[in-house]
Amino acid sequence: MSGDEAEFAGVRDLSRDPLDGDPAVVAYLGDRYDAVREFGALLADQGELRGLIGPRELGRMWERHLLNSAAVVPFLGEGVVVDIGSGAGLPGLVIAAMEPSRRVVLVEPMERRCAWLREAAETLGLDGVTVVRGRAEEVREVVEADVVTARAVASIDKLVKWAAPLLADDGRMALLKGRSATDELEKAKYVLRKARLVGSVHSAPTVPGLEATTVVTLTRS
Repeated sequence: MSGDEAEFAGVRDLSRDPLDGDPAVVAYLGDRYDAVREFGALLADQGELRGLIGPRELGRMWERHLLNSAAVVPFLGEGVVVDIGSGAGLPGLVIAAMEPSRRVVLVEPMERRCAWLREAAETLGLDGVTVVRGRAEEVREVVEADVVTARAVASIDKLVKWAAPLLADDGRMALLKGRSATDELEKAKYVLRKARLVGSVHSAPTVPGLEATTVVTLTRS
């Protein structure tokens, strides 16, 4: 057992979550269910200890974090995904677990969170994951994205200012947002125009009975 595996050799228990093992969740994730669950179990085991999630999140890991993150995958398109402000690995490590052949770059400014991301990716065998320490606006010389994603990082106008320079010429953004997404788009209209991006708001349902996730896509005009 490697050092990373020893560190993660805890309970890895999601049984406090009522959606764990739910047939609808299994059906939604298909053959990637086990991989996503393993990441969720690592996060449940280590997240509170390492300051990544609060104690109340352990009983709603699937609804609030794993399925919410998985909902962005259909909106990503092709190519390299860059997750800015990756934090606990949401949605970046969920994306990597669902699409293990895709290159996923996790951009995170805090070293202790970078350490978690590297260890989790190694433990899960996600060889396509690269962790880059820094803020989005600081890594423009070393990171290029076909698609940028982010969750619970900042408003759309700020995300565009920080991350649009990372995009390839035909790149796009797929952002996990809340109910204020339409208002955020309106407030960001001048920033979007300057960046030559056009925004759309999408409802992204996951499993029956859960509120649909809101995804904002920004594409080149």
